[in-house]
This record gives sequence, C-alpha cells and structure tokens, in this order.
Amino acid sequence: MKEITVLIAGRRGDGLDDTGLLVSNILSRIGYQIYMYNDIPSLIIGGHQFVLVRGANEKISAHKDKVDIVLAYNQDAIDNHKNRFNEKTIIISDKDKVQVDDPNLINIGLSLKEIIEDKALTIQLSGICLVAGLCKTLNIELSLLEDIIKKNNPKFLEQKLKAAKIAYEKVNIKNDQIIKEIKEKSKNEQLPILSGSEAIGLGLLKAGLEAYIAYPMTPTSPILEFLAANEKELGLHVVLPESEIAVMLMALGYSYMGVRNAVGTSGGGFSLMVEALGLSGQAELPAVIVMGQRSGPSTGMPTYTAQTDLHFVLNASQGEFPRLIVAPGDAEEAYYWSGVAMNKAWKYQMPAIILTDKTLGLGYYSFDASLVPEVKVEEAILWDRQGQYSRYKMTNDGISPIAFPSIEGQAIKATSYTHNEYGITTEDPKTAKALADKLIMKEKQLANVLENYETVKVYGEGRTALLCWGTNKGVCLEVARKYNLKVVQMIVMSPFPTNALTRALEGVDRLISVECNAKGQLAILLKQKGFNVDELILKYDGRPFSVDDLDLEVKKVMA
Repeated sequence: MKEITVLIAGRRGDGLDDTGLLVSNILSRIGYQIYMYNDIPSLIIGGHQFVLVRGANEKISAHKDKVDIVLAYNQDAIDNHKNRFNEKTIIISDKDKVQVDDPNLINIGLSLKEIIEDKALTIQLSGICLVAGLCKTLNIELSLLEDIIKKNNPKFLEQKLKAAKIAYEKVNIKNDQIIKEIKEKSKNEQLPILSGSEAIGLGLLKAGLEAYIAYPMTPTSPILEFLAANEKELGLHVVLPESEIAVMLMALGYSYMGVRNAVGTSGGGFSLMVEALGLSGQAELPAVIVMGQRSGPSTGMPTYTAQTDLHFVLNASQGEFPRLIVAPGDAEEAYYWSGVAMNKAWKYQMPAIILTDKTLGLGYYSFDASLVPEVKVEEAILWDRQGQYSRYKMTNDGISPIAFPSIEGQAIKATSYTHNEYGITTEDPKTAKALADKLIMKEKQLANVLENYETVKVYGEGRTALLCWGTNKGVCLEVARKYNLKVVQMIVMSPFPTNALTRALEGVDRLISVECNAKGQLAILLKQKGFNVDELILKYDGRPFSVDDLDLEVKKVMA
C-alpha cells in the first residue's frame, strides 16, 4: 500500500496516546513515514478521544479523514466515526464493548476480559491486545511487536508480552481479510519518531539550553515533561514556578546571570508574561518563549488548535522594541528554528518567540535529520573586561557587549527605565531617542542576517499559490501537488522578511492564504506590509485542516 491510516478511538484516560505511538513505531519499522494526530478532550479521564496514525511512502505532516483500520476501545469508536469508514475498513475491537451492525464492515473482535488476567492492568494491556490484532491483520510477525514492546515499554513487560501473544493467536481471519499489499520493510534506516514538543526541546538543547521554566499549560506542557524527565541526564535546571508571571521574571533572572533559558506557555499564560516581555525589550535581556496557540479567547477549548495569536505576539507589550518571531511547520523546522531563536536571542539580546500550536506540539512525525541544517551554539557578544563596563554601550550595530555578575569592581545593570549607556535612569530627550535608535538598529541588523536564512520557503511552481504558515505547511503541500499549485510558506514573521517574500511571489497572479483563524491574520499582516492576498481559506473550529478538508476548499476556489 502506498499509505495506510489507522484510527484508534475510545475513552480519554485509557492509554490511547501510547497505543498510537505503538502503531506509529510498527508502521515506521516496516518502512512508512509517519504522522500522528491526537484529538483530545480537555479532561484527564472521560470524554471521547481519538488518534489518527498515517503512514505513507513519502514525508507527510497532515492527516486524512478516511481510515483503513480501526482499533475500537468502545462503542463510541464506531458510532462517532462512521463517516470515516469505507467498504474496505477493518474494525479490530473489544467485542465485549463494541457491536458492529454494518454487514459491509469486517469486524475482528477480541474479548479483552478473557485475554487480560490481571484486571488492574486493563489500561496498560488493552491497547497492546488491539495492536496485536492489527499486526495479525497486516500480516506482520509477532516478533516485531514484541521487539518494540521490549524497547519502549519496559514496565509490566512480562504481562505485555503475554497479552500480545494471546491476542495475536486469537485473531482468526480469512485470507481475504488480510491486507496483503502492506509495504515491505524498508532497507533504509528507520527514522526516529518525534513529537513537535520533543523537537523544540532538542533544538533548544542543541543551541545551549541550560534552564527551562514553565507553568503547565496545553499545548506546551509536553516540552516541560520531556525536559523534566531528562533533567539530570542533560544537566538542566527545570523549574515549575507558581504562575506565568513568576516564570517570565525568573527566566529574565537566569538571563541576567548568563544562563541560557527558555519558557513555554500558551495564549493565557503569555498574557500574564507581557509586562515582563517589555522588561526584556527595555533591559535587553535575552528571552526565548515557546508560545503554543490553542483555541480561544480566554480558556476556550484548551486541548484544541488555532492560529489566532500572530498579531498578539507581534504587538505584545507597550512601547517599541525588536523581537524575533518564528513559526515552524513540522518537526524538522521546530528543531532547527528553536535553535536559531535561542542563538539570536542571545546574540541580539532580545526576545525570541517560537510560535507553535497544539497540532505541532502534540503531533508526532518521522524525523529526518538529513533535512535539517546544523544547529550549534552561537556565542553572545561578550564584554572584553577592559576599562569600566558600560552595559548599554552605543555601537554601530546596536549590540552592546554583555557581561554577567559578578565581576569585581563593576556594576552590571539591568533596568526597566529609559537609561543611558551605563544603565542609569534618565528622561533626557536626546538619550531617549538614542536608545530607541539603538533598538531599531538591532532589528535592522537581525533582518540583514536573516537574509541568509530560508525565512520564506517555496515549493513547486505556478501562477496560483497557496500561502501558509505553521502547521498548515504539510496539508498545503499535499493539496498543491494535486492541483499543480505553488506553495509559499512563511517561517519568520518578525523582522518581516520583505525581500524573501517578494522573491517568493514572483510570477504569482493569485495568492490564497490558508489559515486556522477567522480573520486571515497572516493575510492582514501581508496587507500591512504592502502585499496583496486575493482569497482566504479559513478553518476555526479548533481542528486542523485534513488533506480532505483543504482539497474540498481549494476545489471550490479553483472552480
């Protein structure tokens, strides 16, 4: 098969996340590239959850609606997803909880209560039993599943292996029910599977991350969990303060002491960080913020996605100061641009915001390191320790050499007030203007340096182009190939990449912006910068575009 989609559906709290990753690893081991989408209710336990694992022969970062196989934990898995089934869909279910009335569907039922001896391990073992049924249906040897369980799930190992073996042997299927066209195991090296959150964490680490500070908030909590789980091994400081206000102020304290750090939050938490963001701008303290967008305003739908905070992060805090804003579209870009954000924040002594969303943060991808430019630590411009230290020394590029406490005989200032070169508060008009010019100069210098980076990506050719940012990259690429359209993907939002975008739009007569918000926020930004967007394709129900969604909308626009 060129591709396959597996739906895992049931109750939140029953381990569907782990089951999805198990299926992802199996498909990856037999040669597929992976994308996993997780639809989660904002409940710890209860409510309907489903996971879509898609495997394809080529790189993917979007899901499709129709499914080939369903792993059904309960009846909702059938009743809520009938529109995803086709005449070849195979159901693998807990037959004690699931009834399939449609005679056209193949239902392979397993009695999980008969397979699982220790009822206290029902949650840990149910998914493994269903995945064993999947392997039998796909004609995949049990040994492959056992190997993955041994490597990734050491807890309750004996019970897991036993349950998998019993379930595998109990599946009784006819030859015409086996998917025989499954892709043979690839001879190429298996790609690792990373979430967007893990990719961000690894990119920050590669660029020298020493401390991570966060108050748990979907969709960036997995970064906190990932780094905290590996804190000792990585030599990190991972801190969970009492509020987002404390998070940002603590981060600036780390920066003042010369400790490379980052914070993670979402829109509500970022709202509380805004005053300290201005402190970062005025005091010229490096700040790296992972800002995960989710459906709002206010609490909104906490576990669902959006692209609604672009103008918020562009304009957050009073006054005028430079900031770097990047919006990666998949795991490779999340890794690379997180490293770039860290390095530029420290070189230019300014805030850098990694604008992500729930789709990226909680999605899983086959990660191809060969597609990623090298990430390494770029050192800050340090004071040479000659003479008296001038924290905000005026320079041709606006970047003052930085020093960190403590240095005998030197005062190392950090201030929220308008100040002179030594950090002393002043309200002198000439000094105030010179300070503003200094900040503007840093932004210009950063913009010039970013001309050497792929701040705007172009795929394909054509006089009609789909414009996208963030996680709409993957779905736009797939649909554009079908209709022979060009794709223009913006990654850097600030400083605005005017020259790169101008080059990207050469020969384009019709520009269609694809966004997950109700107003077309990227289109608005382009209009402010003198670029015209002809049409909008918008989705704002908390769910990302599927390939099928966007295909339908593009077909309407192109008609």
